[in-house]
Amino acid sequence: MSSPVFDLPGHSDILDAAQRLTGHAVRTPLLRNDWLDDRLGARLFVKAECLQRTGSFKFRGAYNRISRLSDAEKQRGVIAYSSGNHAQGVVAAARLVGTHATILMPTDAPAAKVEGVRFWGGKVVTYDRASESREAIGARIAAEEGRILVPPYEDRFIIAGQGTAGLELVEQMAALGLAPDIVSAPAGGGGLIAGTGLAVKHAHPDAQVWAAEPEGFDDHKRSLAAGHRVANDRLTGSICDAIITPTPGELTWQLNSHQLSGGVAVSDDEVLQAMALAWRHLKIVIEPGAVVALAAVLSGKLDVAGKTVCVLATGGNVDRAVFARALELG
Repeated sequence: MSSPVFDLPGHSDILDAAQRLTGHAVRTPLLRNDWLDDRLGARLFVKAECLQRTGSFKFRGAYNRISRLSDAEKQRGVIAYSSGNHAQGVVAAARLVGTHATILMPTDAPAAKVEGVRFWGGKVVTYDRASESREAIGARIAAEEGRILVPPYEDRFIIAGQGTAGLELVEQMAALGLAPDIVSAPAGGGGLIAGTGLAVKHAHPDAQVWAAEPEGFDDHKRSLAAGHRVANDRLTGSICDAIITPTPGELTWQLNSHQLSGGVAVSDDEVLQAMALAWRHLKIVIEPGAVVALAAVLSGKLDVAGKTVCVLATGGNVDRAVFARALELG
């Protein structure tokens, strides 16, 4: 039996995506803080993708994919499934390029993300993430309505688009005369960490790239330890809704299994504390799933002492009650 052939992106695809995104995506800042550096005994840089268009890095991949649609495909429209950030990226990109989008969202998606999808003109269809398959529902609607499916991570153009965040990080560090020893990003399906790993490893082959995940949903960490993809036992039970997926993506795993140094998992309390520290010292709002890499560093679960480390803060679409809880705990 022959092995499957994967359409993997390369560094040139990230460069192409960066050109396509020019004038549409925000070149987000790389932040640092003396208090955090002193606490860690390291040089910490935070790539603030929470300031990206639609409030998360997901706009990068969505625009890179949807902007390539033909006129005939734009007439058909697109469909995507997401707990919110990919959804908002897709509907924004769809509106900008002149097409329309239907979005499958879990019933427990944060209200702020549902409102964001509707702001951009997206049609929302809900499902129960614990008992229903978003992939099956999405495939059915795509077939019935003729829509183009825009997956959240299993697509070479999505991965390349997300990789532009890593490319910017490398360029911004170079402008400071620095090179990262460690780079960490949240991992759900693995598209961002795959694209970021491509960009970082191209410039700095010896840099370590780490996946960060919630405790109980650390499928990348366990997959890397096992040497093959493993699944999460459940799909609910964490405040990090944005990065809860059944298992690492099949396409993204082809990159992440070779690029990643490992994975680290953080608790909900560590996530909330990191949100509070980011607000207090970096003056940014980061949602739970987007702050796990920073939480891994601040909690000491990722050892960065004496190192130059970069983490991606990938989104800021958090409900008021959750953010208030973080500030109370932190």
